[in-house]
Amino acid sequence: MNSQTSLFSHPTQDPLAHQLRPKNFDDYRGQEKILKELENFGPHLPHLVLWGPPGTGKTTLAHLLAQKIDATLYPFNAVMSGIPELKKLIVEIMDHKAMNGKEAILFIDEIHRFNKSQQDALLPYVERGDFFFIGATTEYPQTSLNKALLSRVRLLELKSLSEEDLQKILQRAVNQMNRLDLESHIHEIARFCDGDARKSLNLLSLLSIQKSEVLKDENQLKQLFQQQRAYDKNQQRHYDVISAFIKSIRGSDPDAAVLWLAVMLDGGEDPEFIARRLMILASEDVGLANSQALQVACNAHYVTKNIGMPEARITLSHATIFMALSPKSNAAYTAVDEALGFVKENPTLQVPDYLSNIGPAKKQYKYPHSFPMHFVAQSYRPPEASLMRFYKPGTIGSEGAMNEIWKKFTHN
Repeated sequence: MNSQTSLFSHPTQDPLAHQLRPKNFDDYRGQEKILKELENFGPHLPHLVLWGPPGTGKTTLAHLLAQKIDATLYPFNAVMSGIPELKKLIVEIMDHKAMNGKEAILFIDEIHRFNKSQQDALLPYVERGDFFFIGATTEYPQTSLNKALLSRVRLLELKSLSEEDLQKILQRAVNQMNRLDLESHIHEIARFCDGDARKSLNLLSLLSIQKSEVLKDENQLKQLFQQQRAYDKNQQRHYDVISAFIKSIRGSDPDAAVLWLAVMLDGGEDPEFIARRLMILASEDVGLANSQALQVACNAHYVTKNIGMPEARITLSHATIFMALSPKSNAAYTAVDEALGFVKENPTLQVPDYLSNIGPAKKQYKYPHSFPMHFVAQSYRPPEASLMRFYKPGTIGSEGAMNEIWKKFTHN
């Protein structure tokens, strides 16, 4: 076979990832911990939900488990079909099982796409054990699946594959494709494909149909590889990266904060979303220690909304570094939450008469500006809260300076 020709690259054939799906556990890579756990079940499987990032082998594992227990696998995609199609398939499963006595596995891919009523439709069959049920999802099951279904299944988390595992998968593909000219690219493919076997094989397949001059052009190859970096604007990585960004600022590490900012901007994250998070962080984590942070964050949001990218990246970097370097206080955040907790745990708090807007008792109110230094000692709380302290003063930055003045007036 010509080294530049691949039977796998013919447009009418199945994708490379599908063609190379492991037929046995010996070729299955990257989930050794899961496999050891499954060995303990013997021929009787529990109902399972497999969850983890794309391309980690959830569908393949379902097929291999069906093979292991000699069961017929009935695949169902939650994106493409609903309850009527599901019930029709279940009738088919029950009929075939009654006819040949063979175990059956109902495999529902993207199970998180089912709403509560659709998930509930599975419960009677799962409860009775009419068939083995395996669901697959890229979403965190505890939030994407309802409790009734979760209580009846065993959760197995599949991890992203290591670069070493991806390289072994790619080497097997190169060997089967008889494309040894692609062997030199295996390391870079594995490096940029984020532990996703499907993505890595798709990229290898893409390289296999490129002209030879493209495979020698480092700039073009670099662009192809960099396009594989993963980012999503409404799924788990979106939340993971913004979490790392916020925690880096809170931890006063400007380099880490700018790094995660760059990851978001490179991935196409909405810059206004980043700016809104900075405004929240300015009060929650920097707070009274440097109240200027809130002004900086609001200005950054204004610039981002009115100027936009790519220039807004500079302003977002400005605000990010400013807050990472600022002294920190969460006193405003904890104060309002503790006050809200107190309010919720008590009957309606009545405003003292002299603090009311109307009534004769309002004359007893002492107007602070009529006293030296614009301060006079008087209670502003209802009796139930007279001893409560919601605000716990910080001691650094501008908060520390303000508190020194406050102490002089209140003698606290």
